[in-house]
This record gives sequence, structure tokens and C-alpha cells, in this order.
Amino acid sequence: MFPPFPQELARHYCMEFISGIEDGSIILQQISKESEERKGHGIMVGALVCVNAAGERVVLHAVSGISVEATTKKDPSTGSGTAETGSRTTHIIVPPIVSERAIAAALAKNDKKIHELTEQIGGGQKQISGVPEPVEGPQMQALIKQRTVLTDESLSNVFDLYDFTRFDGKKISLNEIIKEHKGRLPPTGTGDCCAPKLLSYAFEHGLTPISMDEVFYGRDTPKKKSGTSYPPCDERCGYILPWILGLEILYLDSQLVVINKPSGLLSVPGRTPDKQDCVVSRLKKLFPHCIEQPSVHRLDMETSGLMVYALTREAHRNLSRQFEDGTVHKKYMALLDGTFNHNEYKGQLQLKFRLDVNNRPHQIYDEEYGKLGITEWKKEGTVLYTAPDGSKHRTTKIIFTPKTGRTHQLRLAASDPHGFGIPIVGDTLYGHCAPGERLMLHAFELEFKHPVSGKVMHFEKGFSIS
Repeated sequence: MFPPFPQELARHYCMEFISGIEDGSIILQQISKESEERKGHGIMVGALVCVNAAGERVVLHAVSGISVEATTKKDPSTGSGTAETGSRTTHIIVPPIVSERAIAAALAKNDKKIHELTEQIGGGQKQISGVPEPVEGPQMQALIKQRTVLTDESLSNVFDLYDFTRFDGKKISLNEIIKEHKGRLPPTGTGDCCAPKLLSYAFEHGLTPISMDEVFYGRDTPKKKSGTSYPPCDERCGYILPWILGLEILYLDSQLVVINKPSGLLSVPGRTPDKQDCVVSRLKKLFPHCIEQPSVHRLDMETSGLMVYALTREAHRNLSRQFEDGTVHKKYMALLDGTFNHNEYKGQLQLKFRLDVNNRPHQIYDEEYGKLGITEWKKEGTVLYTAPDGSKHRTTKIIFTPKTGRTHQLRLAASDPHGFGIPIVGDTLYGHCAPGERLMLHAFELEFKHPVSGKVMHFEKGFSIS
């Protein structure tokens, strides 16, 4: 995943930490038995540079995993973190979210039986009435299924232990994050990388991150070189960091940030107190230097997908002009709640809509007073959609390319009889939304010119169809 904060300053502190390991002022202690496959492997060393409420610099340090503990010679205690204060900067070594001992206890219940099943599956034989017989067909499948049930149960026991502090100071459990992923389990070790440890600790203690980096230390591998910086990993950190940070950050520099907005989150604040949580408020929480009004375009609260926000006034003026001039390229993916038969597989819709003043915020077709919305479309085929209750039905996958930016333009192009006459799945305004369902409309492609360099910036990010 893309580094959620600038790396340069934090890299300096990572390299200082590694120098401390090599000169003996930082002690790495193996606190659990090292597995054969991990023997001799390196670790990731992470640093998160923060400022506290008084404006003082606090540098958080962490190492990856749970089997290695880092301490300083000056203060070997761990507690809630080993701290060392200099004249201007406080350094803290952050402990794991969950201890190795707690994880071992959670795994102990099923460990013996899982090993026995693994030996039976690997050997291809088991004792039946005291006579060794080959295990194959249904017998083998039964053993594999039994082992899968036990390993999933053990993973669940471990995941129950993990709680993270979010950007807003609130707690979120790993099991809550798993629910957001529709029950898809993360890999083992999720939560033990440097980034979640550092960010959770910072948010728990009211610190504002300004730079974060992770550097590999140890024997070179085909994938990692000692002394080289690496972004947070996709498989583990990419699974949990968007929920800790409050946003999935796809790109960041001094001028702008590109995010993947989740369905259900406002783009900008609403008028009432209960509608202040939005992309803008979360951005300003993560990046205090962000300008007061960073938004240059919007997505409906129920629509997910790619958005760009300006961090400086100059970037805001430039990006706003690109949107006004229609030079920003956007594409959306939608699932229509049914199938339709068109002779063409692509085309263009030109429909006029206006606000229904008696039923806000609905828009209605009005050939005389409506504003023209132009949308190019392409049929991608049909998809078997699985609803939250487990039922399945056939839907139509459409790619929309809007040429104008009217309110609810794509939702109306789908649902209105002058368009396709088939609403998008999960549309609360123009269709039907079942309990636990979301609007299946996602801005998956975004292209614009960088406001300073003029370089073409192209982003793509799909979404799960289920």
C-alpha cells in the first residue's frame, strides 16, 4: 500500500535505531522460540515521528513481529513502551499490540489436534480399525475440512485479542475490521507489523503523526534488502490501516492526496452536528497543515471510490479549474438490479433532471427545466450478485463515464425510465436497499494533471462485488 505519511524524516530515525542495534545501545532480545523457517531472517524497523499537544517532537519506534523485543541499555523495562527523553525529542519503543504469551495461550487449545491432522494429511494414511489404509477421496476431504475448522477457530481466538486505537481516539477491534471485509480472514500476523503498532500507540496517546517509515534490517532476501525503506505491506497492513487511519490513502504528496472513499462516508461536512464526520474532517485530523476547504469534487455518501483532495490553496485552484473545464477523466462501475436487452453494448445517455422540491434530495426528469446530464456507458456483461442475506440474483455490470457532473446523474441514468429503467443495486433513493446492503456504485478510475508538475496522474481501484 502507499505510505500514508511522508517517509524522509522517519527514515532518519529508523537508520539511527539500526545504528543503535549495531553499537549495542539498542538490544534485540528473542523472547520466544525462533521457528526454523524464520531463523536468520531480518526484521522491519519502524519509526513514526509525531508532535504532542505542546508541539514537542515524539519519535515512536517499533520492530515487526512478536518474537523479538527491543529495549535500550538505559531503560530495559518495557511496560507501555520504553521511553528516553532528550533535550527536545522524546523517543519511545512501542510494544506489540498483543503479547507473544497471550497469542500462544489462544492457540494452545487446538494446537495438538491440528498437528495430528496435518501429519495424517501429509502422510496420506490413518489408522482405521488398527490397519493402516490410504487416506483418499472423501476421507481426505473430511480431514482437510476438520483441520480448516480448527485453524479458523484458532485464528479467531487470536483475532479476539487485537484492539487498535483509531485516528479519532476510539477503539476498533480486529473482529470489527473483519466484518467490514465481509468475513474474509486476514493472514496470520496481522496487527504485528510496525505500522499498526506505531499508529495505534500514537492515536491512543493524542499524538499527531507527521512522518512514518519502515526499514528492513538483516540478511538480504530476494524481496528485501537491508537498509532499504518499504511501504506498509498490502496483505496485512492494507487490510487494517484504512480502518485505523479512517481513510484508505492511495497517494500523498505536499500538494494533494488521493483516497478511496468507503460507501456511507460523506465527502464534505453536512449542516447538522451528526453529519460532521466526513472525508474532509478525517483529512484535517490526519494532516493538520491541510487547507480549510480541500474538496474539489464530491461523491454521494453512498457512492464509494476515488477522490482527490487539495492540501494547498494553489493545488485547490488548479484542480478546481480542471474539474470545471471537464479535463478530469472519471469512470464508475455499477451493478444494475436486473438485466436488460439492448441491441448495443455501449452508447450515450443525454437526460435532463432537476431537484424534486417536494421530495428532497430526489431528482426528477424534466425536459423543459432540467439540467442536461451526459453519460457514456458500456455493458460489461451480467454478474451473479450475492445479497447480504445470502440470496443470489442476476445483475448487469455497467461502466459509466460521466461527461457532466449533475447531482445523482448516474443513479438516475440507471433508474429513470428515460434511461435504463433499472436502478443500481442498493440505491436507497431510486431503488431498493436490503438490510446490510450498500449502493453498488464505485468510482474506480480517476485521471488528472498534477497541479504543480503537470504530470498526468492516473489511478484505478476496483471494489468487491458480492
